[in-house]
Amino acid sequence: MIPILAAVIALVLIVTVFVFIMGRSKGSAFGGGGKHGKGREAILRNAEKRLSQNPRDPEALNAMADVYFQDEIWDKAMKNYELLAEIITVNPVQGIDKFEVNLRYALAALKLGLTDQAYRGFSIARSFRQDNFEVNYNLGALEFERKNYEKAIQLLQQARIQDPESAAVLRYLGHALFRMKRPKDAMNFIRKAIDLAPEDKESLYTLAECYYEANQTEQALRIFNHLRPDPVMGPSACLIAGTIHTETRQYESAIQDFEIGLRHQTVKADILLDLRYKLATAYIKQNAIGKALPLLKTISLENQNYKDVNVLLGKYQELNANKNLNIYMMAPSADFVALCRRIVMTYFPKAKVKITNISVNKSEWADILAEVDTPKWSDLIMFRFIRTQGAIGELIVRDFHSHLKEVKAGKGICITVGNFTEEAKRYTEARLIDLIEKDRLSAILNSVDSKVQAAPKK
Repeated sequence: MIPILAAVIALVLIVTVFVFIMGRSKGSAFGGGGKHGKGREAILRNAEKRLSQNPRDPEALNAMADVYFQDEIWDKAMKNYELLAEIITVNPVQGIDKFEVNLRYALAALKLGLTDQAYRGFSIARSFRQDNFEVNYNLGALEFERKNYEKAIQLLQQARIQDPESAAVLRYLGHALFRMKRPKDAMNFIRKAIDLAPEDKESLYTLAECYYEANQTEQALRIFNHLRPDPVMGPSACLIAGTIHTETRQYESAIQDFEIGLRHQTVKADILLDLRYKLATAYIKQNAIGKALPLLKTISLENQNYKDVNVLLGKYQELNANKNLNIYMMAPSADFVALCRRIVMTYFPKAKVKITNISVNKSEWADILAEVDTPKWSDLIMFRFIRTQGAIGELIVRDFHSHLKEVKAGKGICITVGNFTEEAKRYTEARLIDLIEKDRLSAILNSVDSKVQAAPKK
């Protein structure tokens, strides 16, 4: 009995020593030490030795990649994980996790800015595990950057299940929903993201855009005004704030917004052009053509084909040079009518003129009825002054002719700052209506003041 017991004890001792020796041997190859000290160097040395004998040794590649990954040497980690992933895809190796290899390959690629490789790695990793936060978040972020917003939302919603309080996930979700034209849904996520990361000015700007798209302009303006001084988001915030004020005809506020935007030292080229253009158009709305023209000229020098800048330049340079043309086209109704009265009073040389009626159709035209007495004839004349630019068609001329009959005028004079269509001209051929187009009107406007001054006092 004693000899049997002794034999068993001896066998246990032999197995224990064998396991200990094997453990030491295995540890000396790839274990211990992590990313610090002699352990790291030993792991790399042993891995390099094994790879010199077999460049596709999966265990050696895994050990080396692990060290480089922990040391954040991303290019070497990525290279080793890439080869390792290729090997274990064909021949799986016990103890080496395909998911972990592809995830780390993707993370290393992402750190190096290699987004296509990172996307591939995360996609493969997700085929093994669909419930991993890092995979779902990073793949969602990459889909967002690729403008695949619907896919991004699906992945980010999965990531949110794993970490509901992740500011990054909430941020991307909100931005993706905004790009999908769902501003009200986007608001909820972006507000939560801002609560967790108040320094995120881009998300604050997008929140204001959400309010704007949802027609909540007061909330939008409050944020855009807050962001106007910001060196990064400021120019864009000024642009949209000014646009909102322009849409609500608050031109002085719009001008202030655009001017603040232009004072920023760093402005993107497209934003700079738009700020100048919209400031110029706001000045025009305020009839400050002298301030608008330099801006339009600057835009034209930088980009001749920008919107309708060259058309505006041609138009408003002429207006700036001709005060009466400016009044005719742009002045308030009272000033416009006053100018029309002066034209009527001086239209027929050496005539006595008595204005009997004036009517204004919104801001489109003014009708003036006058009794005209010249040395050769006397008659009741109807003048129509049209402010609308462009071609005046037959319908307006027909309406004018009907009005002549109503007031029993002997003749009509229809004046436009634009021109008349061929149909309109044909309609007046057999009727007592004179059509005055822009070229002749400009001559009248150039001389009307001098005629008024030269007219004899009554």
